[in-house]
Amino acid sequence: MKRCHILLLVLLVHPFFTCANSQTLTKPRSVAVRSGPLKLRALLWRPTGHGPFPAVLFSPGSGQNPPPYSLGRLFARHGYIFLALFRRGQAPSSSQSEESGNLVIRERAANGDDAANRLQLRLLEGEQLEEQFSALAVLRSLRDVDSARIGIVGHSFGGSLAMLLAERDPSIRAVINFAGGAGSWTRSPYLRERLISAARKLTTPVFYIHAANDYSTLPGEVLDAELARLDKPHRLKIFPACGVTVNEGHNLIYLSIATWERDVFAFLDEHTAAR
Repeated sequence: MKRCHILLLVLLVHPFFTCANSQTLTKPRSVAVRSGPLKLRALLWRPTGHGPFPAVLFSPGSGQNPPPYSLGRLFARHGYIFLALFRRGQAPSSSQSEESGNLVIRERAANGDDAANRLQLRLLEGEQLEEQFSALAVLRSLRDVDSARIGIVGHSFGGSLAMLLAERDPSIRAVINFAGGAGSWTRSPYLRERLISAARKLTTPVFYIHAANDYSTLPGEVLDAELARLDKPHRLKIFPACGVTVNEGHNLIYLSIATWERDVFAFLDEHTAAR
């Protein structure tokens, strides 16, 4: 059985899986994030030592995702405060309205692809983006956070959100975009146009990451080329296939941390360094 398969089983079957030396790492604490009438939940990891620390806001994909424990410990070990938000409908924010992916699936079944694609864009630009901005405000308010050294890490739908966050907030120092838009790029012209528009306005450096067997690598290729054309700071890396299915490739961020760890932290460290 391939390594990606094994880790996927561990993540899904045992959500509190910890690595062998986890007792030496800071445990997360639960954080409340108010977003309009909603009270969302987030998990916060803090490095050992004295701050202030650079910080990362994690923007997960839509639907129910593998738990972010391994990611949180990893970023803390590299010296970053790490805040992982659970947007509405995502456990443990499952009581706070309906999850966005379910809304899009239901709209597609009822009214077809065009209606679903329009709804996805409204959610991306509306309530989902505002929830991430609420989490960003909480992160910036923390005593140990160096608010001038914040990066965004996004996966899938969360990678698209990360682009829009940085578009509206140029003080964000770096974006790591894992597979953002990969599942919808060929299907939704609205998403393609919106992300290209965001790329043209960005001043924040962006690192686009895909596995070769992602649903599509075109989002990273097209958006990175747009940043290159405009002479903006950027990087693209398409890693070898993770597992055998497109879903496994899409979930590279969870399934093969060792594959991307060195590249991601080299990029983050460069762009979040103290000035």
